[in-house]
Amino acid sequence: TVKDGYARNFLLPQGKALRANKANLARFEEDRAQLEARNLERKAEAEGVNAKLDGESFVVSRSSGDPGQLYGSVTTRDIAELLTDKGFSTARNQVVLEAPIKILGLHNVTVVLHPEVTSAVIINVARTEEEAERQAAGEDVTAERNEDEDLAVNAEEVFDDGGDVNLDADAEEEAEAAPAEEPVEDEAAEEEAAESSEEGEETEE
Repeated sequence: TVKDGYARNFLLPQGKALRANKANLARFEEDRAQLEARNLERKAEAEGVNAKLDGESFVVSRSSGDPGQLYGSVTTRDIAELLTDKGFSTARNQVVLEAPIKILGLHNVTVVLHPEVTSAVIINVARTEEEAERQAAGEDVTAERNEDEDLAVNAEEVFDDGGDVNLDADAEEEAEAAPAEEPVEDEAAEEEAAESSEEGEETEE
């Protein structure tokens, strides 16, 4: 029951309540039976959908930065549209998400099909189909990317810390280790000069 003033000024004019008389009580019982029957039908439909939807995984492709941070996010609207495209008619208010998804990986999401029926689905957010398959197999693709970045950073640190190669010093060492070449051209020149000198002496005689 409510206060008479509230019922008279708001509930009754808005059709949100009825006076508790015999006629209205009989009407209420009739309406309640119809509502309960309709609710059972909707629950049965929801259970049928739940048998197909519960535990399913769906891939969402998104671009991301490092380490796996999305450029944007995956919202309840995105998930509702994805499920609808896959044949499960879903409204965004049926998708339970504490906060928009902003990172790569597997995310558990609840879909309310009926007040008494809910489905749990997995939203696989990845950059490519191949990456989504690896994530579904249990691989952490963001960890692999971080390892590659660490290797690149370590390589840069080696050069920054004085690990530059002294090419001039190496060239000098190779030159010292190489065997000395014989001065073929110089010996030929000396022989020619000696022959010319002998010819000059023979002419003077």
